[in-house]
Order: sequence, then structure tokens, then C-alpha cells
Amino acid sequence: MSDALISSRGKPSASRYDAIVIGGGHNGLVCAAYLAKAGRTVLVLERRHVLGGAAVSEEVFPGFTFSVCSYVVSLFRPHIIRELELVRHGFHVIPLDCSLSPLPDGRSLARWGDKARTRRELAAFSPRDAERYPEFGLAMTKLARFSKNVIDAPAPEPTSLSPRELLRVLRLGRGFQQLEPELRYLNAKLLTMSAADFLDEWFESDVLKAPMAVSGIIGTFLGVRSPGTAYVLLHHYMGEIDGAFRAWGFSKGGTGSVSNAIAAAARSYGVEIVAEAPVERVRMQGGRATGVVLEGGDELSARVVVSAVDPHRTFFGLVGEDRLDPAFVAQARRYKLRGSSGKVNLAVDRLPEFACRPGAGPHLEGDIAIAPSLEYLERAYDQAKAGEFSRRPYLNVVIPSLVDPTVAPPGKHVISCFVQYAPYQLAGGPQGWPEQREAFGDAVVDTLAEHVPGLKESILHRQVLTPWDLEQQFGLTEGNIFHGELSLEQLLFMRPVAGWADYRTPVRDLWMCASGTHPGGGIMGAPGELAAKAMLGARSV
Repeated sequence: MSDALISSRGKPSASRYDAIVIGGGHNGLVCAAYLAKAGRTVLVLERRHVLGGAAVSEEVFPGFTFSVCSYVVSLFRPHIIRELELVRHGFHVIPLDCSLSPLPDGRSLARWGDKARTRRELAAFSPRDAERYPEFGLAMTKLARFSKNVIDAPAPEPTSLSPRELLRVLRLGRGFQQLEPELRYLNAKLLTMSAADFLDEWFESDVLKAPMAVSGIIGTFLGVRSPGTAYVLLHHYMGEIDGAFRAWGFSKGGTGSVSNAIAAAARSYGVEIVAEAPVERVRMQGGRATGVVLEGGDELSARVVVSAVDPHRTFFGLVGEDRLDPAFVAQARRYKLRGSSGKVNLAVDRLPEFACRPGAGPHLEGDIAIAPSLEYLERAYDQAKAGEFSRRPYLNVVIPSLVDPTVAPPGKHVISCFVQYAPYQLAGGPQGWPEQREAFGDAVVDTLAEHVPGLKESILHRQVLTPWDLEQQFGLTEGNIFHGELSLEQLLFMRPVAGWADYRTPVRDLWMCASGTHPGGGIMGAPGELAAKAMLGARSV
């Protein structure tokens, strides 16, 4: 394991801080960096031996470094990179230039950064879709630019009459009014339609619609034909690298390198980071947070405590239901997590060769979607609804060692497989996952092997993560990768609880800064940044 991943261990150097951040995930680190940059004394406490939360790189097997959970970078906010000078601290993203969709009949579709090349690929399946695809991209880019104003600012509170909140609502309304009329209608459809139905209005070929629709189901326990999934498609369309919308990339050294760059920036501003320091509970006095109690009994004091873990762990673990108002507890209980994803990481002794496009090449240097049709995806969801993992799941596969040789020995490779569906709640309950873990891994390998002859014989090592494992190892309640579903009733001023979307909590001086807050999940850093700026603006720290 790289020493760069390991934070300081042992006891903190002081007993009192301006702010204590619970959790060393990327949002917690971003929040800490902004607070320290403003001159506050900040301590980050991480229960694991490495930083990053779900954005972590680990040498799971000798010589092979896996992006264990999160595996690509797209949503990270460019202004955070600039403001925290992350490039100076090792932030380096390698763009993905291709999205490949293998088909059972031996054909395939590749979408490239080169528009002319993509047009030729699409025309082989549908000349009409080839014509429409650039129009779709332009429309989504315009909507993503409008939505950028939403995710880069605190969520407006429509029920408040305060001048500040009214101004936020007014600015949002003006931005919507400035959209072209057809884009306003398109935005309304995105908020109400399913990903599949939305794409049906644009395209005719399932070969194109299926790999595009999957962006609408990632991190949700919904199918491609479930209403509301069109918005999640837009959420993933808002990725930016160097200002280019819909640009995705690999972090050199794995996604943990993103977290390490943020941690290095945070330390440069004076943040103290301590690993292997699990927090047992938030210490409270007179209805306000006054610090934390570590496992083992040590107590630390702070003007404010910031939770960088999910809402469920915050309210029902760190705080405790008995210290919260029953009406708030009832709302928080209704917040949906419902993990639906798993991960399988492979170490192989040779480059995987896809039957649809034999040999090495740039077609393998992006992401590969095993999503041959909308019907295939809906069948996978049907099994999940019945409390089973999908026997033929949707896979999003990347081979980062092709563009970043630091993550595997020479001639060998790592393969990352994001998997949907793997429901946290199996028919026999989540406790059944340890017994089904290897069968789940087998289903993933079998599905990929249908497109990669010789895959099974090339596997040297395999890591299988079910939603239960994501909960146990990484603290993601129910294994939800976004700290809560990105469904419409859990966005903006309703994330995580209506009336508490401004990063505050009912406990005075306890704040939240992770993906369970606005604007949601993904390696974006926005929740951490916005929470820090909200605290500083309120002069609470």
C-alpha cells in the first residue's frame, strides 16, 4: 500500500479545535480544507487506516492497486480544484475518450470524443440516431449549464421568507426563464420521466438507448423505465474536466489520489488528520454539540462538529434517536438509502480482449457498458425487486492500467466492474450476503466472460464487494454509494430532510457535509465546499 494513503495515527495533538470533522472521505477533507484556509483550527478523524471513504485506492493484492469503490472522476467541481490548488498537490485526471457497448451478436457501438467518428459508428445502427445524437448532446449540455448553477450553490428554501432565500429562488427562476422555451419543456420532462421514455423521444436504436439509460439508474433502486430516472441521467451528464461537459476520467493512481490531493491541500492550510480514530458519538450539552467521544473514551472539544458520514449514521448513530425531536426522527426514517450496487475488482495476467473488437486499442481505454438492450436492463431490475442479485447484471467496466501503468505490474492489468443490481435487502435479509458473495462474483465474471474469451483463465485475484460489504467496510448505510438515493423527493431543499438542507442539523453546532446533503453523490466535493462556506457565512466557527 502506498505510504501516501496513510494518514497520521495516534492521538490528536490538542484537546480543543474550532471544528472537528468526522470522516475522512473526500467531502470531509474538502470541508476541512476550506475551514482551515479561512484560519480555523480543524481536526479530521477517520476510522479506517486510509483516507478517502469510498474514493480510495488500495493495494489489495501485491502489485495491484484497485480503486476499490468509486472508480472514475467526472463531477468534481473545477473551481474547487482551483481554489484549493489541488493540481499542485497531485490532482491528475486522465480523460476517457471512448464508451464501448459490446453486443451479444458480436457487433459493438463505440462513442468517441471525436464527433465524426461517433457519427459513423451510430449510422451503422441508425442513420436517424446519428443525426439526432449531436442535437441531444447540445440540449443536455445547455441544461447541464443551467443545473450547474443549482449544484454549485446552496439549495434554495422555497418556504422561507428571508431575503437571502428569496433572492436564491429568484436567481434560480431567472436562470430558468433565460432558457430557450423548448429547453424549459425538456427540463420538465427530465424531472418527471423515466430515462428510457425520455430517450425514446430522441432515438430509435436500443443499441444506443440502453448504454445511455444506465446513467439514470446508478445509485438508485429503480429501473430504466421508473419515473424520475431521467433526472439522474442529467446528474451524471454534468461531469466536467477542464470545463468540458460530459468529460470523465481516471485519477492517476486510482480515485484515492483525488482524496490524497485534497488531504495534502488541507494539511498545507493546517488541518490535522488522524486515521484509525473511530468516533463513538457526538458529545452534547444543553442541546448543542460540544465535541466528540472516541471509541475508547477519549473526549475532544470543538466549537462545531461536522459529520462527513451519511444521514442515517449521523442521526441514529453519532447523535442517537433519543436526543432528537420525534417529528424530525420520523422524517429522517423515511430517507431512502436502499443500496443497489456492488463492485467486483479483478487482477489479470493479460489484457482482456473483447470478441467484438479483438486486440488492444483506444476502444479499451474508456468505459465499457454491458447493457445490450433496455429489456436486458429491465430484466436485471426485475430480479432485484424480487430480492435477488441480477444473474445477468448491468456492468460498467474500466481497465485503468491501460492508461495508468502505476496500478499493475508490467504486462498485467486491473479490471474494475461496477455492478447493478445488487440489492442490499435480499429476500433473506442483508445478512445473507456473506453466503452469496462469491455467487454474486461468479455472475459478474460469467457475464463479462461472454464478451471476453479466456477471461476466467486470466484472473489472478478477485475482490467482491456487495452492498453489505460496502456498509461494513466503508460505513455506507445499506451500501448506498450516494449516501441516499438521488430520487426527486430527496433532492435540493429536501436532502436529507425538508427544512434541513442548509447543512445544519437540529442539534446546534452539528453540521453535515457529505453526499447525503445537497447537491448529492459522486466525487464532486460540492457538499463539503458548500457546508464549509455556510458555516463561515453563519459565523458559527
